[in-house]
Amino acid sequence: MFTNVWKDIKNGQIAPVYCIYGEESYFVDETVKRIKHALSTTEEVETTTFDLEESPVDVMVDEADTFPFFSERKLIVAKNASFLKAAEKGKEKIDHDLKRLENWLNHPSDFSVTILIAPYEKLDERKKITKLMKEKSVMLHAETPKENDLAVWIRTEVNRFNKNIEDEAVDKLVEMVGANMLQLQIEIEKICLYLGDESYITVDIVENLVAKTLEHDAFKMLNAYLSRQNAEAVQIYHDLLRQKEEPIMLVGLLSSNIRTMNNVYYLQKKGYHPTQISKQLKIHPYRVKIMLENRNRPSEERLLKALHNLAEIDLKLKSTGGNRERLLEMFLLREL
Repeated sequence: MFTNVWKDIKNGQIAPVYCIYGEESYFVDETVKRIKHALSTTEEVETTTFDLEESPVDVMVDEADTFPFFSERKLIVAKNASFLKAAEKGKEKIDHDLKRLENWLNHPSDFSVTILIAPYEKLDERKKITKLMKEKSVMLHAETPKENDLAVWIRTEVNRFNKNIEDEAVDKLVEMVGANMLQLQIEIEKICLYLGDESYITVDIVENLVAKTLEHDAFKMLNAYLSRQNAEAVQIYHDLLRQKEEPIMLVGLLSSNIRTMNNVYYLQKKGYHPTQISKQLKIHPYRVKIMLENRNRPSEERLLKALHNLAEIDLKLKSTGGNRERLLEMFLLREL
């Protein structure tokens, strides 16, 4: 859907009103950037941004109905259109005149391009304003692509730089960065610029160049420990300590990963499909895939014992002094 809309924008077919809802900020930022570029023919496009949690929608409508001074068409970006989602009693800061917005949607200004952004997973389909927005605007759902689609997108981004990428390197990139498309785009561009005249991205290149996140290192440390590669787990732990990471935070990350892992294996045992597990636990399908394809899958008993031991370490870290770093190190050295 976004690809088709972006193609229309590039060809100069720009609608007067867009509504982008969903939690994947990459699609929001990329759409705004492409519209701004398309409108900037000879001069910088006149752009105004509103936060609809701080300003009433009337202000946006007034701005959209005001002729631009410096360009042929102007751009209005209205963030946090919370009136499109289900109401949360007591949390509404602004009283929006939705009747006026409805009237304006039926006759939007042809000298303005307005983008309403609703960074929420779902909209309230029962509301009249939501139904009218779907009818009168270009409605786009900004959600993180599924596993296969994400891999296709990564290859497309790499091809933009006239490079290619190994299948294993795609997997490693998602493993290290996660499904954050903005961060993936930054890392892809960095790798491609580093390659210079070379044309192929390998696993080694990804491992050496991609910025490692705390979550990735904690997950890698846990996998090493559960695979009985204690020396590797301790090495990762020491690296994190040199980066000034706190043992108590690492204990929390390890415990969270173990709980997630245990839930994934439990749901699989109950007959859930990986996609269903991903939706049930609200984690990306790729993370589920890594856990389910683990050849050294730990037993439920080992996971629960590790979780119990980490709970004891957490209590000691919060209640005792002394050599705090040593507590988690001893956990990583001991066999379950």
